[in-house]
Amino acid sequence: MSLSRAVAASFASALVIALAACSGGRPADGESAAAAPAAVAAPPADGPSAAPSPAADAAAAAALQDRKPSAEPSGSADPRTQAASLSIPAIGVKDLRVVPYEGTTDDWPGTRIQDRGVAASPYGDGGGVGPGETGNYLVTAHRLSAGGPLRDLPSLDEGDMVYVEFDGTVYAYEITETRTTSFRSERSLAEQRAAVPGFPGEKPTEAMITISTCATPEDDAAGNFWRDAKGNPEHRIDKVGVLRE
Repeated sequence: MSLSRAVAASFASALVIALAACSGGRPADGESAAAAPAAVAAPPADGPSAAPSPAADAAAAAALQDRKPSAEPSGSADPRTQAASLSIPAIGVKDLRVVPYEGTTDDWPGTRIQDRGVAASPYGDGGGVGPGETGNYLVTAHRLSAGGPLRDLPSLDEGDMVYVEFDGTVYAYEITETRTTSFRSERSLAEQRAAVPGFPGEKPTEAMITISTCATPEDDAAGNFWRDAKGNPEHRIDKVGVLRE
């Protein structure tokens, strides 16, 4: 082959290679598909190998937020285990803290709570229910010691209103009855703690409240100086109410 023909052949080969590169690796006319180099497909933009976009992340978060409720559902807190506040306008009680505990009225845990100057509310097998719930919401507090938050409870009359605030809701109870409980009578204690006050074993159909404090002045005036191990006199004065709204 002459030199000119060799140069021409080299030029032609270079031209073919350049045309193939410009065509994205597709085979030139007259070439078989098998002879062409295989093209490598780029991964899809939204596939696993794609790097996440900050804008896409923000949009996805906004979409998730739109599907979430804007606030917790009403009544999400457990009425039996969360503190409430008690107000009795007729006797000047305002926002008395009511601390729940698992137990029975005026047991040791309940007495220790009352000794802090607040009210105690037992729940569980031997206790009551929470504010607004069907059954007997039990509230006990001192009358003479620890600031005497319920010093004037005996003067509460039928028809007086009692308000319990819990989890943003105010429950209004109307006083309907006054009862006396004896610490020396298991039957009397069972009646106080019953789901329907005064009627152990009866199934409740409405929300009720029993507010209880000691009858120390009345017992002492009657010459009854009996005390239990916690210093409680024999009797307690209970005001029973029914939920109205």
